[in-house]
Amino acid sequence: MKKRSWYVSPIVQYGSVLSRLAIGHDTDVQMTTPKITTLLATPPLPCCVPEGIFDDFGWCASDTLEWSRPRARPFDLDTPLDGTDPARMVFVFHREALAAPERGVDVLPRELAKLHAFGMGLDDDDWALAPYAIDDATDELWARRMRPRDVLWLAADNMNALFWGLHDWSHFHNHGRFDVGERAWTELQCDQAALFWMWINREAIGLDEPAWLRMHAVVIQGALARFETEGKRFNPEYLSRCTPDALRDLQGCSMPIGPERGSSGRS
Repeated sequence: MKKRSWYVSPIVQYGSVLSRLAIGHDTDVQMTTPKITTLLATPPLPCCVPEGIFDDFGWCASDTLEWSRPRARPFDLDTPLDGTDPARMVFVFHREALAAPERGVDVLPRELAKLHAFGMGLDDDDWALAPYAIDDATDELWARRMRPRDVLWLAADNMNALFWGLHDWSHFHNHGRFDVGERAWTELQCDQAALFWMWINREAIGLDEPAWLRMHAVVIQGALARFETEGKRFNPEYLSRCTPDALRDLQGCSMPIGPERGSSGRS
């Protein structure tokens, strides 16, 4: 069961990615549905953790995540970020993926999506990845080379749920061994990805800078707790690079993130 407790290049080009994406726009068709769907930009990030933590980093380059939330109520920006399994968040299978058994989707544990996501018109034909099966999905998507966005979309109606959904989206694109004693490093990479993606999509989400900074502080504390549990020293510098000053001019810019690939970083 997933406990909350990729290499591309040391340089990430964001401008070309963001300019191609229609982020945060409602369509006429959407206006007649009970949910709002937004295409979030999730460009790949370089690996910021030591060699060997991931056995197949960036096996599938992330690009976008389809995110939906209920139309009838505002997105909940106030649910505090914590380390528990997030309420009202679930990865829903695209119906087309379920209709194509040759893809191998049937091996993934599933539950009715409407048991976890409310107010979006989901019915008995909508199935979701079982919330306990994030690790299973990370393994099976990788093993069967199933592109995550072809299989899943995210239902999340609150800030905590969206952060952890993006965190798990990073897991799905970067296969880690989940070895005992190394989990903190794996989670750190996904924390950093979620923070970056929340920042570059902040306008579509409705997230202001002070709220993002509060989230950043909580994520640092959570990472510290994981490292302490594993008896390792955590250097906050790994997440201190995710700051508004560092991120403000991302569009059209190149920016190094984290230590160079191959630096040990181990305690």
